[in-house]
Amino acid sequence: MKKFAVFDIDGTLIRWQLYHAVVNRLAATGKLGDSSYDQIHAARFKWKERARSFRSYERVLMDKFVPLLSDLSASDYDRVIRDIWDEYRDQTYVYTRDLIKELKEQGYFLMAISGSPREIVALLAEYYGFDEFVACEFERRGDGFTGQVITPVLDKDKTLGKLVDEHGLTLAGSVAVGDSASDIAMLQMVERPIAFNPDQELFAAARRRGWPIVVERKDVVYNLSCRNGSYGEPSSCRNGSCKDSSQHLCKDGACKNGVSGDGKGRPRYELE
Repeated sequence: MKKFAVFDIDGTLIRWQLYHAVVNRLAATGKLGDSSYDQIHAARFKWKERARSFRSYERVLMDKFVPLLSDLSASDYDRVIRDIWDEYRDQTYVYTRDLIKELKEQGYFLMAISGSPREIVALLAEYYGFDEFVACEFERRGDGFTGQVITPVLDKDKTLGKLVDEHGLTLAGSVAVGDSASDIAMLQMVERPIAFNPDQELFAAARRRGWPIVVERKDVVYNLSCRNGSYGEPSSCRNGSCKDSSQHLCKDGACKNGVSGDGKGRPRYELE
């Protein structure tokens, strides 16, 4: 049986949200009505100013898109998909981009589970060499859409379970990488979970379970792995000696002794 690695895409490989970029472009070109772009833009900047949550901004974006799906031309949509892909395909995080390449070379079966549109994830899967993917689908009818949406985001663990069964994969040595709360169930399934640039909820889950945490900021990657109850860079990465991103994983997938770095039951994240 073959080992596998599964990746979230938006905010994990691609530096922004492909779904959001597509909707924003549709709104900017007037395909979602006269006021949608201004409202989405305002909500996004409220989030950037930390006056509103990311989920609040996301709700505005979804409310301006999903109800209008049945009025949207599929040809206009496909044109935007191609434009957004051409713009964003190489806007990736170095850590996950390199990890995908390394795992591919090691013979891993690579999969992506994403809430972004299937059409753009299909382009990404081919470009980066994924063997399988599942993404959000908007049901089509002729040159339009029915308004029916099927997304794997709420059940990534079930989606992953089906893929493992379908392709005869093994959980032994399996890897998963995600950046948000919707990835937690998926990360719990594998032997080597990686919380990459985690949001608050995933960060809390990773701390409780002792999962490796990787943070990429500017041109620096911080690999925080579980070691003796606290967190710091793996010894293989000290003094600039790290050669392989796949080494940035707790060997057993979790911190076993449950002792915090601060002695009070709270894991400490630090660079040693």
